[in-house]
Amino acid sequence: MTFDLVTNDPHTKARAGVVHTDHGAIETPIFMPVGTAGTVKAVQQRDLKDDVQAQIILGNTYHLYLRPGLDVLHKAGGLHKFNGWDRPILTDSGGYQVYSLSGTRKIKEEGVKFRSHIDGSQHLFSPEGVMDIQRTIGADIIMAFDECTPWPCEYDYARRSLDMTHRWLQRCIQRFDSTEGHYGYSQTLFPIVQGSTFKDLRIKSAEFIAEQQREGNAIGGLSVGEPAELMYEMTELVCDILPTDKPRYLMGVGTPANILENIALGVDMFDCVMPTRNARNGMLFTTQGIINISNKKWADDFEPIDAELGGYVSTFYSKAYVRHLFHSKEMLGPQIASIHNLTFYLWLVKQARQQILAGTFREWKEKMVVQVMTRL
Repeated sequence: MTFDLVTNDPHTKARAGVVHTDHGAIETPIFMPVGTAGTVKAVQQRDLKDDVQAQIILGNTYHLYLRPGLDVLHKAGGLHKFNGWDRPILTDSGGYQVYSLSGTRKIKEEGVKFRSHIDGSQHLFSPEGVMDIQRTIGADIIMAFDECTPWPCEYDYARRSLDMTHRWLQRCIQRFDSTEGHYGYSQTLFPIVQGSTFKDLRIKSAEFIAEQQREGNAIGGLSVGEPAELMYEMTELVCDILPTDKPRYLMGVGTPANILENIALGVDMFDCVMPTRNARNGMLFTTQGIINISNKKWADDFEPIDAELGGYVSTFYSKAYVRHLFHSKEMLGPQIASIHNLTFYLWLVKQARQQILAGTFREWKEKMVVQVMTRL
């Protein structure tokens, strides 16, 4: 994997670049739809390509390892062949899922022992094992195995966790560099900066990760409940340390405003379940603001969901019709909403890229942060 930095915004730390993988190029800044179990919920691959115009999607190591399992994925020729997605894929390491299973897992130097949420069976995720699992899944970009600390977090716990995450990273790198992919294309490993919201720990971690000289770097542990201002403070601190010639991926973030603010701080890649999860609950993000489609005010609004956005579902279906689908509990409602929200998120980062290239990002961003978060 390689990264070309095309331009820097003259008034912020925003950048426009291109990530090159064997499954295609990714123009940054980019948002990556989350396909936890090998599917972006309620969205077909054709819609991801044609409507959403996704350039890269995510899979999740924990979920894919448990179901359908590595045997099936290997026989299929990897996740790309299994789900029919021929563009880049990133897999997260399962560290966040293990973090969320706090009642059924034990963290030790060896790795993490946990019980499956499906059948209660016991498993061990070690740094070496997670590298092997992600090799078998076959993602273009794979993530180091780390511990995602909760927020709030005691300083001593965050410090001990960070030191272990760094030791685990060295084991990940050793295993990754001593193995080959299964399917004839290259894979790359991103380390993850941790350190909770403690400035000295974030600096220590960012410096350690930068020293590893991998093709890209990630920032974790900043979408676990901390205030947005703390997220921005830690992100800016880390981005100022991570190398400028490598893509920076902020994991699990976030709202449209979060994305725009973090682009301004130097982040290139984002993912979040928000557009699809909120879609299934009837929250639609639009170019003019946020719609709760269940509200009565949309019952006789026969205008398209978002005429300015483009894309089939956003310009074909009316707000009144989508509201009817939700009230009737028809599956098509959440499907339309999911495709629409993802289309909006990809539109937003594409617009940001165009503004960066034009040198007008800061003024546009200040206006859009307010506009896209307005409740309609």
